[in-house]
Parts: sequence; structure tokens; C-alpha cells
Amino acid sequence: MLSRRNLFPLLAGAALSAQAPKKRPNIIFIMSDDHAAHAISAYGSKINKTPQIDRIAQGGTRFANCFVTNSICTPSRGVILTGLYSHLSGIKTLNDQIDPAAPNVAKYLQTAGYQTAIIGKWHLVTNPAGFDYWKVLPGQGLYNNPVFIEMNGERKKYDGYCTDLIGDFSLDWLKKRDRNKPFFLMCHHKAPHREWTPSAKYKDLFKDVEIPEPDTLYDEHKGRAGAAERSRMRVGQDNTKSDLKMDPPPGLEGNALRKWAYQVYIKDYLRCIQSVDDNVGRVLDYLDQDGIADDTMIIYNSDQGFFLGDHGWFDKRFMYEECLRTPLLVRWPGHTKPGTVNNDMALNLDFAPTFLDAAGAAVPKDMQGVSLKPLLDGKTPKNWRTEMYYRYWMHLGGGHNVTANYGIRTHRYKLIYYYGKALGSKGAVDTDTPPEWEFFDLQKDPREMRNAYSDPVYAKTIKELKGRLTKLQGYYKDTPA
Repeated sequence: MLSRRNLFPLLAGAALSAQAPKKRPNIIFIMSDDHAAHAISAYGSKINKTPQIDRIAQGGTRFANCFVTNSICTPSRGVILTGLYSHLSGIKTLNDQIDPAAPNVAKYLQTAGYQTAIIGKWHLVTNPAGFDYWKVLPGQGLYNNPVFIEMNGERKKYDGYCTDLIGDFSLDWLKKRDRNKPFFLMCHHKAPHREWTPSAKYKDLFKDVEIPEPDTLYDEHKGRAGAAERSRMRVGQDNTKSDLKMDPPPGLEGNALRKWAYQVYIKDYLRCIQSVDDNVGRVLDYLDQDGIADDTMIIYNSDQGFFLGDHGWFDKRFMYEECLRTPLLVRWPGHTKPGTVNNDMALNLDFAPTFLDAAGAAVPKDMQGVSLKPLLDGKTPKNWRTEMYYRYWMHLGGGHNVTANYGIRTHRYKLIYYYGKALGSKGAVDTDTPPEWEFFDLQKDPREMRNAYSDPVYAKTIKELKGRLTKLQGYYKDTPA
């Protein structure tokens, strides 16, 4: 039997034979880290403006329902590169690494005649493979005067602000590229990842402004699963001094502390985004100046969503909307109609198949995602998905104490199972975190404030969803807890 690794040359050959005979698009994938959709003005943000990122939406398609399959940095990047769920790629947690010998979308595009590059945050432990050029941050990297790992293995420190440097290096590679080949560039920003250090340029942005609070900032998680109460990512209470850069005023506690800390945290978070927005604009301007904007598909995305004080939290990991949902903006002249909004369900699992399909290359049969190209062309297939499967594996890990969970989301309902099992080969049950279910009717309760799992009105719906969840796990070759 052929392994996936042995099968790669055959699939790559198929990709070559399936190339489109006409000019293929350049592909630029810009990804930020922890940038929530509700902090992008194209998505209706009430707290900031992102005019450069909005240019992609204005010239293309905004996906209103794009979700991640595992809301944590390293696994999300693994999903995007491989087109596989975490349990198949082996990248389940922050501690896992990508196998350099395994196939990935960059390797397939190389074989299809693309020049490939990745610049910025990598966060997959081993060095990048499948890229003709790479320059990446070690681990999370630093905001100021960061070190980058060069292709020769050398670690070199650069003076400047990380987001601007990633912009500089990306533009430099674009200017020096082989103009006889199409290109695939992954431009990955560290920002706005915690600890939210803004550039000197924006250190005083919002200084005299009070940022609107989310309507769930003071949520105490009553009526929710115990997993919500066990978590350790409350604004104020769980922020560190490196997050806030200062001690709170004496005597602040409870809601008063949360209110104060929210303003401090969210302003630095938004200041970091401002630099990302600037550098998206620099790339868009270059495409215009170089005359290749019409030949280039450009995508803006984040590796997952983020709690912006929603439910009183920062960070992600849960299956709640704010971190399950990720921004996805795509401009592809000749395909995306300017200013359009797509409401179909898209996943980060779909990105690799989309890149290959756009390049005229065959999509390997073992990839679990589906190309978004029909949606970009404004044509939703009749059999398009109406439900998605999510799984977060890092049980109680990362300092945030979030219980491992999986679930199903449809356009209206969400069912989550917190299975309370520790990681590791033994799979030992953690007796302090008993299994629990949560169910939300997103039409009636879009903020997910009421766990309706025990409501008899939904008994039939929940039973049906459990059956569909089991089928999804079988379809995606995952094993239930």
C-alpha cells in the first residue's frame, strides 16, 4: 500500500498534467495572528478602521462565514498548509511540528511551476519545506528588533518593528522574483498576537479615546458548561503585566478591574493591527505599481479569531463564535465581483485546495478541504456544506485552562462536547473535568449566552445533531473521545 509520502510524486505529476494552458494567477496569502473579524471595518467593526484590508473586500469577496477547524496557532497553520484536519496532519497542539518530508500546498505548487516563498511567522518548529525562499521568525518572534531565521540556518537580528520588517522582506522578494514564473507568497504577520506591543508610530493611537465595550464584557458564564468557568483568560484577572505594561490602579477588582484592563489591552491590540493594515496597503500598492494587480489573487486571513473582551475573555481555543470565525477576504480580478459578500460556510481546510485549483493544478484526493473557486466565481454548488466539524485538542494547556472539545456547527445550531481527556498516548481521563455538552440556537442566541442543552424544546434537534456529529467524525476519519 502506498503511504501519503510515497504517493506525493504521483500526485505532483498529476498536478503538472492538470495545469491550465493559459496564464495562471500569482497568489499572495497574507495572514495575521489572532486578528478577529470583528476588528476589521469591512466586517462592521465598531472599534477600529482598517482601510487597506478593506480594499481587498471592496475589490473582491468578503466571506461572512469562514471558520477554523482548531482555534490555535500551530494547528491552524498545519491545516492551511496540508489541507488536513489536525488528527491526520499530526499537528494537534502548540507543541507539535510539521513533517518536512510530508506533502504540502507549497510543494504541489512548486511542482506545478510556481516559485514559492514564506516570510514572517512560521511557528511549526521544523524549517519550512516546499519554499524556494523563506525567512521566518523563531517561535513567536519579537515585535521590536526581531531575529529571523535565514535559509542558510543563520539567525540574524534586524533593527525595526516586526510588522514593518515582514512588509519590507515581502516587497523585496516580490521585486527580485523570477518574472517568467507565477508566484505563491505567504506573508505571515506576528501581529496582533499577545503581548500586543505597538510600533512607536502608533503608541499613542486611541490615547484619548474610549473604545466601545463588547456587550458581553461582564459575562460571568452562568448557565454555561463548567469549561467556561474553568478557563483562565479573563480580561484583567488573567492578564499579565507584559500584556498590560503596567499595574492596575490600587483597589481595582471585579468589573472595575475588567473595565480598566479592557481599555488598556484593546488599544494595544488595535495599535498592532494598524501596522498590519499599513503593510497590507504597501503590498496592494506594489501590485498596482508593478502592473500585476489584475494577474494576482490576494487573500487576507487570520490563523483564527479572538475574544476581544467578548464573554469577558481574551485569547481563543473555544468553539464560541468570536474565535471559531476567521476573516477571509479574497480579491481575484476576473473571478470575484467587487464588493460581494458570500454567506456560504468556508473553512481554513479549504485554502490549500483553493490555491491549487486557482493555479490549474490537481487537488490531491487525500486533502479534506474543498476548493472555494466556485464561490469566488459567484456560483455555490448545490451540494455545498451546511455544517462543519471542529476539534480543539490542547486539554487544559497553554496556561489558559481550556477543556479539550469538539463539536458541530450548522447555519443555525451549535453543539459542543467537552470530553475532559488529557493529551498523550495513554489518553487518561481527567476526573476534575467531567464530560459536558453545550447547545446554542444561534438564531435566537447569537451571543451564545444560554446553554439550551437541557431544554426539552430542542431534544429532537440535539439528538439529530449528535448523529450528524458522529457522521462528520467518520467522514473526516477522526476518533470520538
